[in-house]
Amino acid sequence: MNIPHPHQLFDFSGQVAIVTGSGSGLGSGIAVRFAEAGAKVVVNYRSSGAGAQAVVSEIGRLGGSAVAVQADVSQKAGATHLIQEAMRHYSQLDILINNAGLYPLSLLVDMTEEEWDLVINSNLRSTFLCTQAAAKQMIAQGSGGAIVNIASIEGENPAPMHSHYNAAKGGVLMYTAAAAQELGAHAIRVNAVMPGLIWREGIEQAWPEGVSRWQKAAPLKRLGLPSDVADACLFLASQAARWITGASLRVDGGVLTSQAY
Repeated sequence: MNIPHPHQLFDFSGQVAIVTGSGSGLGSGIAVRFAEAGAKVVVNYRSSGAGAQAVVSEIGRLGGSAVAVQADVSQKAGATHLIQEAMRHYSQLDILINNAGLYPLSLLVDMTEEEWDLVINSNLRSTFLCTQAAAKQMIAQGSGGAIVNIASIEGENPAPMHSHYNAAKGGVLMYTAAAAQELGAHAIRVNAVMPGLIWREGIEQAWPEGVSRWQKAAPLKRLGLPSDVADACLFLASQAARWITGASLRVDGGVLTSQAY
């Protein structure tokens, strides 16, 4: 095989990336970062249309190309529509970032079936549906591809009031390994990123005690930034990770290294 020169490893020029749930928050940061690396980006959103258009505008301002596509990717029709729209606009698909998801709080004993289903569907079912639809397209193209699933450190280390979210993200980790096992024959690599606590506007005021505990526990003594997770996605989607599949990469400032006893 041809081994790329180091300066080529993170050049995504000519590639097309879908980022689900990228109308706001972490997903928007990932979308912009891929555009900065040269990729054409499909900005998926379910309800944050204004946010998605703002991301598209920002990518355009940076000289990149992006399009916003509305789709509820927790439903098969939505996942299929997203892939079809990516092909209609850009005629190929090289990268899928499964970022869509919800993060609500609910005590286990009070949780309704509807709350459970909503979180499992938005975080885990969407990963399955989009991976399946994207893999079919990548196989048809015959040129391989890269899929990166946004999991969480809560897939390994459960948090209170998050039993549904913990279960969903634990499922994403195992699904990542299973998908990598099956899709490797088609040169499709599947990996996961496990973020820790990511900074967002107002988090210090909304959850001061939690932010303080995090900063004390994390060896790197800070919250993560969207760019920290985005760059991990860039790595796993790039040729620098060409022999990596089925891996789950912690991006948590080292917080899970804290002694548990």
